[in-house]
Amino acid sequence: MRGKCPVQWSEINEYPDEEGFWSVTRADDIREVSLDWQTYSSGKGGISGLTHAVPLELQQAMLIAMDPPKHDRLKALFQRGFTPKRIAEHEDVIRAIAANVLDGVAERGECDLVTDVAQPVVSRVIGSFLGVPEADDEMWATLVNSTLGFGDDDLNPGGIDQILDEDIPKIFERCREMIAERRENPTDDLTSVLVHADIDGDKLDEHEIVMGFFLLAAAGNDSTKATYCSGMRALIEHPEEMRKLVEDPSLIEGAVEECLRMYPAFAHFRRTATEDAEIGGCPVHEGDKVLMWYLSSNRDETRYEDPDRFDVLRNPEHQAFGAGGRHFCLGAALARLELKILFEETLKRFPQMELAGTPEPAVSAFLNQLKTLPVRW
Repeated sequence: MRGKCPVQWSEINEYPDEEGFWSVTRADDIREVSLDWQTYSSGKGGISGLTHAVPLELQQAMLIAMDPPKHDRLKALFQRGFTPKRIAEHEDVIRAIAANVLDGVAERGECDLVTDVAQPVVSRVIGSFLGVPEADDEMWATLVNSTLGFGDDDLNPGGIDQILDEDIPKIFERCREMIAERRENPTDDLTSVLVHADIDGDKLDEHEIVMGFFLLAAAGNDSTKATYCSGMRALIEHPEEMRKLVEDPSLIEGAVEECLRMYPAFAHFRRTATEDAEIGGCPVHEGDKVLMWYLSSNRDETRYEDPDRFDVLRNPEHQAFGAGGRHFCLGAALARLELKILFEETLKRFPQMELAGTPEPAVSAFLNQLKTLPVRW
């Protein structure tokens, strides 16, 4: 498809009330769409191909589904919590969390890398960053997995009704409790930073903090977990690549970029055309959905030699965190640090890890992740 028809129209047969969409599959075209927010809006539609499945007003309340100037105002306030200094201060915390979880499964000789390692690590890392009590990690993981896992009966058994009637009310309730606590008793965690963020008298209101908290919790839960587990699977299936990292851990930082390229956590994000335009020679009309497929652009033959080959020495540029523009991932530095530490600590303990069963992917066109990864050592 990328070679013969890089911009293609698709219908959504499963949801008759949903309009179809344009799939954009080449890296250069996706970058063009990403940089032109006036023509390709994040705020006019949802963040995925489905506009009506989840109420649009909920999607549009998140930073990721906003356009300037509202987006720029909120992002400037949120960036107060993602300074290089704040992220660097968490390195020892992240390493201690990863080491504790990995040491906890070491004597078992086998585990599910998704549920036994990745999930508890990412939950505690983003939880410590946000100030969530450790006792609430499992609750937040369940809520986030259910909300983002729409379409997968294991992650979201109750469908859209569960999301709207149970998950979202729980998220709002707990977030409001934390906001009230931080207003009364400020701390140094990210939630407190958001509550008290101030630029020339401009502050976040409660709804903005709640939706921002959920976005950060969701991204922190799924992005690192997805790329870590898919990356570990790739290393197991390519033992010669794993051996390079075991013998020279200094290569891991570059290998993280190859894992992000080949296994981005989110398959796509959406924009909506605000006027008639053209992408890669294909006419696009005002109101059309435009899906930017990072799964495809990260394997674009015009950018990468032998793009389907997993090569830990490649150290590539990629679009796993977006293709530039205002919506470049706010937590990219934190995700990179977390992935680096997870790979370092895992390979140090289990240099001969192998599959103990067949990995199972999540059933989703949006999430690009495994829901099981049985391994042994």
